[in-house]
Amino acid sequence: MEILLFLLAMCMLAAVIGPWVMRRRGGIRQVAPGSPDAADPDTYGFARQEELDVRMPGPDQDLLDVLDVVQGTQQWRAASQLLAGTPKEGEVRWQRIQAFAGAASLELAQQPGRGGSWLRAWRAESPKDAGGAAVHAEFLVQQAWRSSAAGSDDFRIILEEARTVCGEAALLAPGDPVPYIVELAVARGLGYTPEQFDQLWAKIIDRAPAHMGAHIAALHFHSERWHGSRKDAEAFATAAAARAPQGSLLAALPLFAVYEHLPEVNLVQGFYRSQVVTRAVEGAMFAVHAARQDDPMLAHVRHLLVLFLVHMERWSEAMHQLVRIDGHVGALPWTAEADPAAQYTVYRALAVAGYEANGGSPATLPH
Repeated sequence: MEILLFLLAMCMLAAVIGPWVMRRRGGIRQVAPGSPDAADPDTYGFARQEELDVRMPGPDQDLLDVLDVVQGTQQWRAASQLLAGTPKEGEVRWQRIQAFAGAASLELAQQPGRGGSWLRAWRAESPKDAGGAAVHAEFLVQQAWRSSAAGSDDFRIILEEARTVCGEAALLAPGDPVPYIVELAVARGLGYTPEQFDQLWAKIIDRAPAHMGAHIAALHFHSERWHGSRKDAEAFATAAAARAPQGSLLAALPLFAVYEHLPEVNLVQGFYRSQVVTRAVEGAMFAVHAARQDDPMLAHVRHLLVLFLVHMERWSEAMHQLVRIDGHVGALPWTAEADPAAQYTVYRALAVAGYEANGGSPATLPH
């Protein structure tokens, strides 16, 4: 009897620990390179892990060229010129500001005290430059979230400074939604009241009602991990999808709400085939199909689809997303991990293996 009880206890322990070992926020272990069971992504023309660009979700050659100039010369004027010529109302300006801020933040981490000097010079030499102010605000936000524990005194001090710089950037560019979008991360970190958040959100909606990046940032605030709940996040995402104009990727926002609330430990076999997940994935697939192929947020949706399609074992559909985004991994879900390129590579290898196990090959995969 004692042996039976012991075995029962061990089975229960395995049921709890096993899925956690195999999966934490979707993490899956990859077959060792060189194993007979390992698929070879190289045969599909995919980039090697060390070649993956973690700065952006998709290609932006103008941005890459300017980043090379700025970081090579430590001169900021090319960045200012690029942002000055980038439309305020679109998604591209927001992505470029994030990239410039991220580049400065990474430089500072690699060279404490010296890295990112071009951003300091930009702000000192041209304090009325709206682009420089927006990049500085986003830089402070990224510094707070990367270098300080959420809720600590240092964290709050940096975010308070970021809020001040957001205000300066907004005054320098009255029609630009980006300073307010940057402030959404400040609102999350400082814990704005619902009234404060609604006032901030109204300023964004007035300027860019269909801004996908802004909606994703606002969704974080409404999530269960921050200042809302699963129900709040789902309601926000569903409402945005329902009022999305034709061709808008906002129809994919419910998938981001599902991702925000993925269980840390999944004990439900078929979770990824549940009605909620399936409906969100189908909505995102429809949005991708209907969107303009040059929509700068399209890569964001494709990256998230890869995670879900792999878990759903929809290998062919996952591969069709991968051939369109490979080379860049600066998007959710990969950026939520310590090593985005490594996490992406794991899922890519799983998609390749599943595709080939079901009869697929490079010849059968249209590009």
